[in-house]
Amino acid sequence: MDHNRVALVTGANQGVGFQVAKELAAAGVTVLVGSRDLRRGEAAAGEIGPGAIALQLDVTDAESIAAAEARIRRDLGRLDLLVNNAGISNTRTTPMAPEDVAASSRASNASLDEVRAVWETNVFGTLAVFQAMLPLLRESPDARIVNVSSGLGSLASNADPAYPYRGMFGPVYSASKTAQNAMALAMMIELEHTGIKVNLVSPGYTSTALNNFRGTESIEDGSREVVRVALLGPDGPTGTYTRWPNTTIPW
Repeated sequence: MDHNRVALVTGANQGVGFQVAKELAAAGVTVLVGSRDLRRGEAAAGEIGPGAIALQLDVTDAESIAAAEARIRRDLGRLDLLVNNAGISNTRTTPMAPEDVAASSRASNASLDEVRAVWETNVFGTLAVFQAMLPLLRESPDARIVNVSSGLGSLASNADPAYPYRGMFGPVYSASKTAQNAMALAMMIELEHTGIKVNLVSPGYTSTALNNFRGTESIEDGSREVVRVALLGPDGPTGTYTRWPNTTIPW
């Protein structure tokens, strides 16, 4: 298989990131499997097989990001696709049910240290990787950025009393996804007159470590929309916010 298109998937050693990397590689894309722990990244790349390359990348570490950019530039010369997938839901060391995390993460009782830690990955990490990798994306004739967000970050949805997940909204995870959406919108506006496309995707309530595997959708189902959007060609849309199957989420 000819792996001509080059993609970087952050947080790709497990969960949705791993599945996306696996499916992109199967579609003929050379995939850089971004992972904070290089050994886990190497194990994931080995499991994915041909076309997968482990890359040490901690989105909260400026030196790690710079080293990853330098390696991509040296070894591959460009990026065609950036999938900003790395994210955390909380900093708890003991697994908790999502409803218990939500109850202890309301505006009145959320730990500011936890808010800062989650936002450091989900918001500032997304922006930092974008800034570092943008010059490499500019080297591509058909570049796309896919930010893996969550419908929980939709202000319009959460403002609706009938929204079933409204009670989960809080300043830690959900609001970090709102802020990540704002970062994506800023990218979209800056790049709207260039050839670089930017899209937002929610995997839905997928069973991953992010929710202590309480999600109702499989990894395969949760990854479908991310993969679909990632593989859109040069005539595909930009500025979209969707979940499977190509369903628009309100901002």
